[in-house]
Amino acid sequence: MHAGLKWFFAWMGLLVIGSAVPAVAGEEAPNDGVFIHLSSGLEEPHRVLMALSMATIMSESKDVLIYCDIKGIEICLADAPDLTYAQFTPLKEALAGLLERGVTVMACPGCLKAAGKTADDLAEGIQVANKDQFFDFTAGRILSLDY
Repeated sequence: MHAGLKWFFAWMGLLVIGSAVPAVAGEEAPNDGVFIHLSSGLEEPHRVLMALSMATIMSESKDVLIYCDIKGIEICLADAPDLTYAQFTPLKEALAGLLERGVTVMACPGCLKAAGKTADDLAEGIQVANKDQFFDFTAGRILSLDY
């Protein structure tokens, strides 16, 4: 290999490694976040409860935001029935636990309107989505999961 290319790849390797290290010695890297997109509703309890289960697991070490749209807004409503499936934590208990942990749960305003619902119909602690929160809920990288 040409000597110039060897130096180029060596410097590129150092650059990549250096970018993974915090800028200031002793400074912690920012916490990463998990964005969970939930468009499934009451007719798909496995998808809904799996999404909430993943949110619970991830919230142990990551910042988590759950965005509900399409049919997903059904689980955000105050009058939503409790949903159960297999070994998963039931809907009401899972949502309460997530909110207690500080996980943000948001409902799409357009989907609420399409369903004939308003912010007043949301369960306590669930917010109407705000686009700025999609990026502001964490300081690190964002992983997205879709259900």
